[in-house]
Amino acid sequence: MKYPILLSSLALALFSSAQAEEKQPEATTKPIALFNGTDLTGWHVDVPAADEKPDIKPSFIVRDGKLVSMGTPRGHIITDASYQDYRLELEYRFANKPGNCGVLVYTSTPRALYGMFPASIEVQMNSGDAGDFWCIAENIEVENMEARRPRKEGQAFGGTAKDARRILNLTDGSEKPVGEWNQMTIECKGNELKVWVNGDLVNHGTNCTADKGQIALQAEGVEVEFKGLTLTPLAE
Repeated sequence: MKYPILLSSLALALFSSAQAEEKQPEATTKPIALFNGTDLTGWHVDVPAADEKPDIKPSFIVRDGKLVSMGTPRGHIITDASYQDYRLELEYRFANKPGNCGVLVYTSTPRALYGMFPASIEVQMNSGDAGDFWCIAENIEVENMEARRPRKEGQAFGGTAKDARRILNLTDGSEKPVGEWNQMTIECKGNELKVWVNGDLVNHGTNCTADKGQIALQAEGVEVEFKGLTLTPLAE
């Protein structure tokens, strides 16, 4: 006579377990530190040159509590986790000389373009062009597309190697001189993307072809220091 009771208890336990698995975690607006200031926990590196030379010098290091992109070998450091609907706040500076770098959001497929760049929308940090968008195997729209997204005859607006991928920012002069810290805020809400540099709204895109993904930083030629790197989920 005990078997029906045992079976009922087991069924109830399985049902409760299934409910627990299906239940989504509650939304939070507490900030998340993506970088702990000590090591690269929570990140992984994708540097194509390391495929054949595993002992190649590191492209990303931690120094004096800062995450440092050494610039070369070229590649990306990517969060292990994917994120959706958030505000990312960070500070960056070119330590020695002006150059190129970027923050990639909506990041997914590795090496989707030129065998190097993961599918994403790049928020440009290149000196003098901070806040430009570059479409990398994804696409996004802005107002005044024809004026702000220069294209050659026959080019489409898209994220392939043949497309017009660069979208000019809204302002010039928002960046600080080399050696000084710049504050960047990136807000991803669904398929809408906004970027501020030192308090200035420098770009605003909508209808992105992705609405979630990892976050990546580039090694693209020169040394860049990062600190902060705090992500705050946006309340629905």
